[in-house]
Amino acid sequence: MAESPHAGVLGRAVDYPRRYDAALLFAIPRDGGRRGIGIDSRALPFIGSDRWHAYELSWLDPRGKPCVATARFELPATTPNLVESKSLKLYLNAFNGTRFDDADDVRRRIARDLSQCAEGDVSVDFGLPDFRGDDSACIDALAVEIDHYGPPTADLLRADASDEAVETLRSDLLKSNCPVTGQPDWASVRIGYRGPRIDRASLLRYLVSFRDHCEFHEQCVERIFVDVLARCRPQALCVEARYTRRGGLDINPWRATPGHVAPRWARDLRQ
Repeated sequence: MAESPHAGVLGRAVDYPRRYDAALLFAIPRDGGRRGIGIDSRALPFIGSDRWHAYELSWLDPRGKPCVATARFELPATTPNLVESKSLKLYLNAFNGTRFDDADDVRRRIARDLSQCAEGDVSVDFGLPDFRGDDSACIDALAVEIDHYGPPTADLLRADASDEAVETLRSDLLKSNCPVTGQPDWASVRIGYRGPRIDRASLLRYLVSFRDHCEFHEQCVERIFVDVLARCRPQALCVEARYTRRGGLDINPWRATPGHVAPRWARDLRQ
């Protein structure tokens, strides 16, 4: 059963784990954060998933020789729980001193444990996606006055109902803070939509309003999705955030209106 975010190992100094231990994983129910932004988990207004890139994965082969790999994990947004990142780091470190038959044994073990923690089917594969550019338009060079850094304020958003657009806007200025440790989380965010043209200056002000806000990565993306959908009224919407690495992990949640094609797996240069 999931506990309070302040229970267990979260926010505490802990010993380096020496052996594989699935109990190190810490589940945080999604429902609490969703209720705070008016989302009913029984009728989600979006599809999506949380994509993790793991850069520091190692274990011992049957003879005790270390093996290393990178990996990617995908948790559907429909899972009841998200996995807290510090607990995932500790869990993966616990593989360092444990012997496994082969790489596929490791992959299956991680998939099983993450699926149990999230309470849904989690996919695990080795390797990382390529660095890929896209045709998004960066809005960060806009000359705008900004003096609001939290809490996130949907009223800042504007759209022109008389002008339709199909475009993807990007900002590399998204920053929020971990609700457990208070440490900064940095990300690039892409907002693709079809509908009334979003005022770019208002979008930039809105994204910067997360700067002093404390919320998990996945919850920030869902908040952005809900706010843009409500204030700008697009017919189609996709929000994807690519967070920078912390503890050998980065998280890349995306949420979209039903029927939207999933974004390609990709990494930014800051990752």
